[in-house]
Amino acid sequence: MIALSFAAAIVLGGLLLWLPIMHGVNPDGTRRSVTFLQALFTATSALCVTGLNVLDPAKDFSRLGQVVIMLLIQLGGLGIITFGTSFALLSRRRVNYTERIRLAQQVSALSAGDVLPLIRNIFLYTFVIEAVGALLLLPDFVAREGWARGAFYAVFHSVSAFNNAGFALYSDNLMGFVRDPLVSLVVAALIVLGGMGFLVQLNVVAHLMHRRRHRLMVHSKLVLTMMAALLVFGTVSYLGLEWSNPRTLGPLGFGDKLLASFFQSVTTRTAGFNTLDYGAMGLPVLFISILLMFIGANPGGTGGGIKTSTFYVMMASAWSMVRGRRDTTLFRRRIDTDTVLRAMTVGLLSIGLVNGMLILLLLLNTRQDVLFVQLFFEAVSAFGTVGLSMNTTPLLNPDQHVILILLMFLGRIGPLTFAVAFSRPQGQALVRYPADRDILIG
Repeated sequence: MIALSFAAAIVLGGLLLWLPIMHGVNPDGTRRSVTFLQALFTATSALCVTGLNVLDPAKDFSRLGQVVIMLLIQLGGLGIITFGTSFALLSRRRVNYTERIRLAQQVSALSAGDVLPLIRNIFLYTFVIEAVGALLLLPDFVAREGWARGAFYAVFHSVSAFNNAGFALYSDNLMGFVRDPLVSLVVAALIVLGGMGFLVQLNVVAHLMHRRRHRLMVHSKLVLTMMAALLVFGTVSYLGLEWSNPRTLGPLGFGDKLLASFFQSVTTRTAGFNTLDYGAMGLPVLFISILLMFIGANPGGTGGGIKTSTFYVMMASAWSMVRGRRDTTLFRRRIDTDTVLRAMTVGLLSIGLVNGMLILLLLLNTRQDVLFVQLFFEAVSAFGTVGLSMNTTPLLNPDQHVILILLMFLGRIGPLTFAVAFSRPQGQALVRYPADRDILIG
């Protein structure tokens, strides 16, 4: 249901953005030409909250087209089934148990019984945070664009940032704001809150308000720790490796260098905004960016990637095996074997998917000026629903764009969800065979 609902919404969004009324106007008054594949790519990128673009949203789409893109971002960020349930609740229709199970999977709820109150809180929390973000961005955008245009820009970028979409209404994304602490910090805060995971956010708020009744879950402690560690690691990496690069951090003062490095560290966690040119960065920092994009955000949020908890469980279980320990522990709790196997499955499926699609991108590549590192960066960015690019997306041919559409789609719903959705259930095995310890590993 999750996979098919996203696929249907992508096609519908592509058809909407294909309409001439959605397209921008040339200086001579004629409408800009947008093919169906370009419209479908944009709809996929918006619904999968990625941010990769074959067109310039600031020029190639009209104000109505930009509104549709914003609505697709909101729909994709919160989840299509989540929206459907919300309309059912508003119409006082009863939500059955099967629908609750689907909802629990989409928003990463702990149980089906908790899902309906969680959905209500998610919507309230989302729209409050987006409204506050828009109000904070309003003075800066109004000063640049005027009241009407500035207000729309503030709302659009707030929605895009909170949903980790990376769509901007400037042709150079947010590179013009590299020295602007207000826009950089507000957008970064919205990205962090959106990618944190709704369950974690609500757990933290409940803990701060009622410390005795609501303790922080082990899951919340894990993802908050991982999020902080990755943000520090990314900031230090960008700052150190790009310090003297004349095309990125070189011309900036220390404060602006620190701000830009922090922003890139935040945005690689599946957001897709950029205040620096990734096409001008060195190979070491590009590799670190690829690693951060692949890890992604927290479960249950608006970001993509294999998720921070998956990465931690994979690394922690491997470390426990190296140390000869049978169990993997975290905050004085044992991580269940099924959780370890699920993390390993997600990790392996994701690595296989990215590598398989990368091979197809290489086979379909017809341009000598598009290098391996650019295609690798593009593939991971699409799978992690990040949207960062080394200025490569418009250079690719239509066949490669179809590959990126598939990567964005599979990255948003998750490779494990897709595999389970279209695999045939085998049922419980009636025979369990004896274990064989003669297989050598390593």
